Amino acid sequence: MRITRVAAVAAVAALALGLTACGGDDGGEGTGAGSKSFAAGSTMEKLNKAQKIKVGTKFDQPGFGLKGLSGKPEGFDVEVAKIIVKELGIPEDKIEWVEAPSKVREDVIVNGTVDLVAATYTINDKRKERIAFAGPYYEAGQNILVKKDDTTITGPDSFKDGTKKVCSVTGSTPAEKIKEYVKDVGTQVVLFDTYDKCRDALKGGQVNAVTTDNVILLGYIAKDEASFKLAGSNFTKEPYGIGVKKEDADFRSFINDTLDKAVADGSWKKAWDDTAGKFGAELGSAPTINRY
Repeated sequence: MRITRVAAVAAVAALALGLTACGGDDGGEGTGAGSKSFAAGSTMEKLNKAQKIKVGTKFDQPGFGLKGLSGKPEGFDVEVAKIIVKELGIPEDKIEWVEAPSKVREDVIVNGTVDLVAATYTINDKRKERIAFAGPYYEAGQNILVKKDDTTITGPDSFKDGTKKVCSVTGSTPAEKIKEYVKDVGTQVVLFDTYDKCRDALKGGQVNAVTTDNVILLGYIAKDEASFKLAGSNFTKEPYGIGVKKEDADFRSFINDTLDKAVADGSWKKAWDDTAGKFGAELGSAPTINRY
């Protein structure tokens, strides 16, 4: 009798294990390793098997990547990254978020510190010399943030007289672009490592303006409408992409396919509506993916 009872218990345990194995580890979302299949040796397979991923993003960009009360970044870039991670079959709680300020974005990709970067990352040829881009998934435009009562700055040409200081972030596209409009780069362009410091410098009167992409500036305005406003219209086009290693064409193609799918199924628009869209910025039509 004892042998029969032990055998029965063992059979039940084996059945339970079998059912678990069939179901796969899906983290409650049907996105576990057992539910996805990728080409052998690909980055997608490696990440899926590891069931973890490191994503670089900003921690100081309202609406795109801002570290909230939860201790994790929140925003449109973050939600787009989550869409990609879900398609990889990795549960959301297995994402390690790594702060990726503008000046180190290429470095963290090249050095393997992160697996991808989604961080208001404008696609341009100079950056393509070191890394590759999937996307774009959004097109912003550079603008200028000033104090609410400032009537002297109406656009980038307002800096040509040499009397006004403008702040941006080291290593950013806006920092390079604004140099075309100032009389004296050395005295007029003030650079910090984060836009929060630029905002504080504007509020404190150390600079006359902050320049970066319009959607980022709209995030600051939404949090302090009494203090700030935009000065003029957008004067550039900034296509945002997902940064990956330069040689990883398969991973880039996978992300491009995922972005196309997200636009088609509505998850791209929902990600916008739940984040940056709350600040009044326009999403517009989905930009055409550049499959180079």
